[in-house]
Amino acid sequence: MTMKRRYPYSRREEILEEFHGRAISDPYRWLEDIDSAETAKWIADQNEVTFDYLGKIENRKKIADRMVELWDYEKFGTPTKRGGRYFFTHNDGLQNQSVLYWLESLEDEPKMLIDPNKLSDDGTVAMISFVPSKDGKLLAYGLTEAGSDWQTWRVRDVGSGQNLVDTVEWVKFSVASWSHDGLGFFYSRYDEPKSSEVLKGANYYQKLFYHAIGTPQSEDKLIYHRPDQKEWGFSGEVSHDGRYLIITVFLGTQRETGIFYLDLLQAGSDVIELLKDFDASYTFIGNDDDKFFFMSDLEAPLSRVIAIDLKDPERENWQTVIPEARDSLQSITMSGECFIASYLYDAHSKLTVFDRNGKNAGEIDLPGLGTVVAFNGWIDDDEAFYSYSSFNRPITIFRYDVRAGESTIFREPVLSFDPDKILTRQLFFESKDGTQIPMFVSHHKDVKPGPETPLYLYGYGGFNIALTPQFSTTNLVWMEMGGIFVQVNLRGGAEYGKAWHEAGMKLQKQNVFDDFIAAAEYLITNEYTSTQKLAIGGHSNGGLLVGACLTQRPDLYGGCLLYVGVLDMLRFHKFTIGWAWTSDYGSPDDPQEFEALAAYSPYHNLTAGTTYPATLILTGDHDDRVYPAHSFKFAAALQYAQNGDGPTLIRIDTDAGHGLGKPTEKVIDESSDGLAFLSRTLGMNTWRDV
Repeated sequence: MTMKRRYPYSRREEILEEFHGRAISDPYRWLEDIDSAETAKWIADQNEVTFDYLGKIENRKKIADRMVELWDYEKFGTPTKRGGRYFFTHNDGLQNQSVLYWLESLEDEPKMLIDPNKLSDDGTVAMISFVPSKDGKLLAYGLTEAGSDWQTWRVRDVGSGQNLVDTVEWVKFSVASWSHDGLGFFYSRYDEPKSSEVLKGANYYQKLFYHAIGTPQSEDKLIYHRPDQKEWGFSGEVSHDGRYLIITVFLGTQRETGIFYLDLLQAGSDVIELLKDFDASYTFIGNDDDKFFFMSDLEAPLSRVIAIDLKDPERENWQTVIPEARDSLQSITMSGECFIASYLYDAHSKLTVFDRNGKNAGEIDLPGLGTVVAFNGWIDDDEAFYSYSSFNRPITIFRYDVRAGESTIFREPVLSFDPDKILTRQLFFESKDGTQIPMFVSHHKDVKPGPETPLYLYGYGGFNIALTPQFSTTNLVWMEMGGIFVQVNLRGGAEYGKAWHEAGMKLQKQNVFDDFIAAAEYLITNEYTSTQKLAIGGHSNGGLLVGACLTQRPDLYGGCLLYVGVLDMLRFHKFTIGWAWTSDYGSPDDPQEFEALAAYSPYHNLTAGTTYPATLILTGDHDDRVYPAHSFKFAAALQYAQNGDGPTLIRIDTDAGHGLGKPTEKVIDESSDGLAFLSRTLGMNTWRDV
């Protein structure tokens, strides 16, 4: 008997929508109404089947218990220093949310400032950002509930540990930036939506405000908005000297940005449009008086550092401070008298120091093949902090002495496993069109790759985001179970700069799927695994990746994990912030881009009567980034189309969103379910001691 007979009923409707002369069927559109009684029953029925199946997996409890054991280590955030005070987060191991602490000296005992775990009984209220004032006396912090992207910002007095009266609501895709007098901060928000549109409605017309401490939000000063540009988003950043407000203008997720500024010392001054052509990416680094420094890919696909003098801002007067290099420049920080540049060298981190004139002053030694997760420095300070992680080591925090050029460990976790038992190497393979693609292969030292070896292939490939080596307890448990973990660096990401990104977007998006399929074929051909033992997985845009590859090559994989995926490529732009993704995906409203989207849209390319691999779809009912109806509709369509014996299940987490601020308990449960599903699907019963 197949799993198909056990699925809850999913009603099909005869809905046809015309796109550029083509009628496209959408039989499960009713599931877009996620608050209807019918959808609520569908969710409950699907979860009942899914959790019944997962609960009967023999290894499920063993996996969950081991996940808890290995997750229980200290986790530290990268410190931020302001006004002689240090602020950093700490999690003692299994706390649902990390706690914010502060120090006046690195030798002091940390003082607790904010414990988000006390803000809700189930850990679903999370602090997703915090910004101290320049003098370190006040702290603005953003809270989110149930995984939503919507934020509420509050202000706390650091010395007393008490909140002020300030409350700033309807903030999304924004942080705070304090004026240097500490009397207020700049932030961006949207208008308050209708109650029925909070988790569903499209987000347009973001506005930049200034909030004065001690006043109601209704009195906040509107700094900048553009009623004629509904898709523009704004990020306001006060320069280190307090004189300028730099306004970065975003067009959705498009790489190209604009840069405007406001002179805060000139009363009544207007916003100046410094860079308004949106011809390249421009990231503000810092300034020396009227000289602004930017990281940009203008005429430099791998990015460089340029200087623009506000007194002579014409392009012919721009200066190159740090030229484009062989490696992809990811970020740069002004710390002391130096620039600290973070590069990607074949998808792993390299830190290089330059003086203010752009002269190379050497590299900062890193422990190995890993990732610098964050680098926090201040232009007027001679110390900075950075965090480093790899596939076999959790985040370690380093203090960098800018003058001495030396790194020392500030915080590192005590581990309950031996990281040296996990081996990682980098391989390159050839994609369909001959492009060389890198991937990292990690496994326990006692595991021997072969046709009977389970392998989990993970990818993303989009939005100029790089997949680099980072630690994951879930992946560690997978490797302890005897599996190989492979992370592939697909086109569409940031691993090799602008050209690499553009080779995997819009009309070139099929390259991303071809790369992933070629990775799977390489691993099978070279006997790292076999089809029956190969699983694929991805999150968000990576969920799209899995959905597309699942429909294009259902014969190639034994199992699939599909997390919070973008799966209806003809309607993705109609919900929440989905319209912003047209810069990467293209738009269904454009005839040529529609054809490309329709060709790979996972929801629309399922074929009834096909044998699809065992698949677990995972989403959250409060996901207001990728609307959960993507997963709902795809699950219903896949269950209808499935002709094989492999289970086709959907796991719908309640009071959970896209992943932002998800409590540790929920993360462990979700991860354990995913691994349990694969353990049964791939027939895994062997464990290795780490």
